[in-house]
Amino acid sequence: MKLPDALLAALRSHFAEGSLTTDMAERLAYAYDNSRRNALPDAVAFPTTHEQVEALVGLCREHRVPVIARGRGTNTTGATVPVDGGVVVSFERMNRIVRIDPDNRLAVVEPGVLNGDLQQALKPHGFFWPPDPTSSPWCSVGGNLACNSAGPRTVKYGSPRENTLGLRAVAGTGEGFRCGTYTSKGATGYDLTRLLIGSEGTLALITEATLKLTPKPSGLRTMRATYRDVGAAARAVARIMAQPVTPCALEFIDDVALKLARDHGGDSVPVAGAMLMIEVDGEPDTLPSAVEAVSRAARGEGLEELKVAQTAEETQALWSARKALSPAQRTISPNKINEDVVVPVSRLPELVDGIKALAKKHDVLIVSFGHAGNGNLHVNLLPRDDAERERSHACLAEVFALVIALEGTLSGEHGIGLVKREFMPLALQPTTLHLMRNVKAAFDPDGILNPGKLLP
Repeated sequence: MKLPDALLAALRSHFAEGSLTTDMAERLAYAYDNSRRNALPDAVAFPTTHEQVEALVGLCREHRVPVIARGRGTNTTGATVPVDGGVVVSFERMNRIVRIDPDNRLAVVEPGVLNGDLQQALKPHGFFWPPDPTSSPWCSVGGNLACNSAGPRTVKYGSPRENTLGLRAVAGTGEGFRCGTYTSKGATGYDLTRLLIGSEGTLALITEATLKLTPKPSGLRTMRATYRDVGAAARAVARIMAQPVTPCALEFIDDVALKLARDHGGDSVPVAGAMLMIEVDGEPDTLPSAVEAVSRAARGEGLEELKVAQTAEETQALWSARKALSPAQRTISPNKINEDVVVPVSRLPELVDGIKALAKKHDVLIVSFGHAGNGNLHVNLLPRDDAERERSHACLAEVFALVIALEGTLSGEHGIGLVKREFMPLALQPTTLHLMRNVKAAFDPDGILNPGKLLP
């Protein structure tokens, strides 16, 4: 659809030339994300201030025009695809680190700040922000907050919800508000900060975030354990998480993934039935005992080899299999279906066995790897033709049913977006969904914020 002339004229009064575009080529660049779904927006806005976002949302509400917040488009669920047209609000120019406050262990940032740039800025102060998605060099903090995206370190340090103190945002009414605190403790009313994180831009547009910082550990040790089969590795994960030392990364890679990585990455990738990558961090004098405790738990039936890196070069070599995975998958299936599911850690062996059985039943190639310490598995279906694509979608529905049966949930860090919303009734009761719709209506009474996402 074409935006009403009155709306365009009003928007242009708030946005300087080059900050609002209806040019076809530029609109195409904001029509898709890493889900490979696409739909053309009617305009793209590049705000630089909170006040511009307030004005934009208020005007779009007046004309009942959809508003879609966008970070850098790295999400895999179609959460930033403008399915109903409207205005995409790209936060790439709101990329200032407003302040770093080591005394209070916080940083105040705008949503367009890249995760990797923030980590670099925090280094001289001896701190880091724990959420570390694989895409951290090019994903934005705002996008991390929108989907509650985390990464390997979540197992020890938590997700964005546990590492964000407060937010400034604009609701679907066009009204700006603040929530949360600048303090590490707070018990004042409802926790709107945690509510907005993971809401995928359906409740409000985040314009500023107050992030909780963590001191950077001075020591890190990396281990790699290979196992006879995926079941043995999954059981080892449960043992590791049942002992007192919490690893800062615990990654699982199945046999199919290892073979792909070896074909792509060479002989440095081991041949095994499954593999765990394990890291522990802390002060140097505590690391030997931590390594020993985790190693004891990693040993057990089915262990083939346990290696502990002694140098930075050895650490890099041990991680080679994990780094080779993504490009290896793309060579087999440009249309891979990339899902992340979560189960209680103790149920991980059942999930791994169940996925193997479903891959065989549907005759679909499935690669499983991910953040095993959280029970968060990335299940990648790799269809190579139309027939396999059709079988993959039938298989995926059964994967989700299996996850729910194991007391798990549909996503750990990718979010729901467009791709998983039809499966939400599997995971949530009708009464729960009804309450969520009421919350949505309170923040966005006219339903203009990111329509067609998250809630079925």
